[in-house]
Amino acid sequence: MLFDLKTMRSALEQMEEEKGISREKIMEAIEMSLAAAYKKEYGKKGQIVRAKFDMETGNTDFTQVKVVVDESIVKMPPPLDENGEPIIEETEKDPDDLRTRFNTEHHILLEDAKKIKRGAEIEDEIVFPLETKEDFGRIAAQTAKQVIIQKIREAEKSTTMEEFGHKEGGIVSGIVQRVEKGNVFVDLGKSTAILPYEEQISREHFRPGERIKAFLYRVEDTPRGINLRLSRTHPKLIEEFFKMETPEVATGVVEIKNIAREPGSRSKIAVYSHDEHIDPVGSCVGQRGVRVNTVMSELGGEKIDIIEWSDDAKRFIVEALAPAKIMEVRLREEEKRASVTVMEDQLSLAIGKGGQNARLAAKLTGWKIDIHPATESDMSGPASAEGYGAAMKDGTDEDEETKAEETVAEESHSAEGSDGTKKPKEKKKRVSKKKEKVEDAAEEAEEEKVEEKEEVSTEE
Repeated sequence: MLFDLKTMRSALEQMEEEKGISREKIMEAIEMSLAAAYKKEYGKKGQIVRAKFDMETGNTDFTQVKVVVDESIVKMPPPLDENGEPIIEETEKDPDDLRTRFNTEHHILLEDAKKIKRGAEIEDEIVFPLETKEDFGRIAAQTAKQVIIQKIREAEKSTTMEEFGHKEGGIVSGIVQRVEKGNVFVDLGKSTAILPYEEQISREHFRPGERIKAFLYRVEDTPRGINLRLSRTHPKLIEEFFKMETPEVATGVVEIKNIAREPGSRSKIAVYSHDEHIDPVGSCVGQRGVRVNTVMSELGGEKIDIIEWSDDAKRFIVEALAPAKIMEVRLREEEKRASVTVMEDQLSLAIGKGGQNARLAAKLTGWKIDIHPATESDMSGPASAEGYGAAMKDGTDEDEETKAEETVAEESHSAEGSDGTKKPKEKKKRVSKKKEKVEDAAEEAEEEKVEEKEEVSTEE
């Protein structure tokens, strides 16, 4: 058998470089293919044939291997009669007897093995040299080809699994190889991954040669090879990008509790700090927004709202509906439903374009959220002055109103004379001054609301 050793060495080096398969695994595949071809052409049933290929000389040595057994492992053949025919005894078959039948091409008895190798033991292998053959037929050559292709595929699968098995659930970077029927094939170096159409952001379009970063959400081991599945719409993609940009998230000091995402449009993430000295929102936003802007640019301009997670459901819902100002939140625990009241001018902001803000808030908090405008009875409540969110933060509005009422009451009592008679003019004068102060405060609050509304519209 003649080999072009120079061409073979070149092919081995190319496969080692491109496929990442070691030279030892390729040589093992070649030797197994040669052994399979020899057995197909010259071997016998049950025979174990092995080949040893010398890369320097191109010579191949074939050997036969027999396994050392005794009667406890195999069933011995029946005795022969005078004519050389086996004597078959009618005995019941034992269903618990799992021994294989003795094959002279595959097995060798222990006493015979000790004649060849003194220290032979059960299940040892005794090697016998075989005659070297150089002529192989077409069928044997085809068998060798199939074996070597199969072994190389197995080696590729093993190498790919070693490289990407631990990367599942992380971000990988590659170059767009081609686009077929909406599916994007990405070259990851020694392997090719697929970005399915349904895992792509709707307004993104990729061209061959373009670099892409995606989330490796699945590594599939199939009979045809390893399939690497990528995604650009997976919520975990945002978390992995923040791990790359934010050291606090990477180390676990700041935890991303939940993510609600509508790919390509807007996302909301809830963050929590395990260190009271670290601001979770500020850590993710970065100085002048540099961190969150980097993540947004990686996602093609997708807007990201970062809010602080809270175990208080009311506070969490208020934060999730930002930038809208909430007057009141009522919870129905048994239905996991929240009824949210907002001012008339905040209703569209709370719902969002196409209901997006409310939809993302519901997905983020896990509560079904009903939003409705404030009625006259809601407006008369103490929370309507500054909004529910502000009342939760400082808790001073209700106390100040109570103090104001007490002050008016005290002034009314102090307006009585020493003889018990009332001084109506003085009381009326003081009450009118208090009324003027309340009206001035109301006007200032109204002006602040108008300014905030103008700022929100500017940001939109």
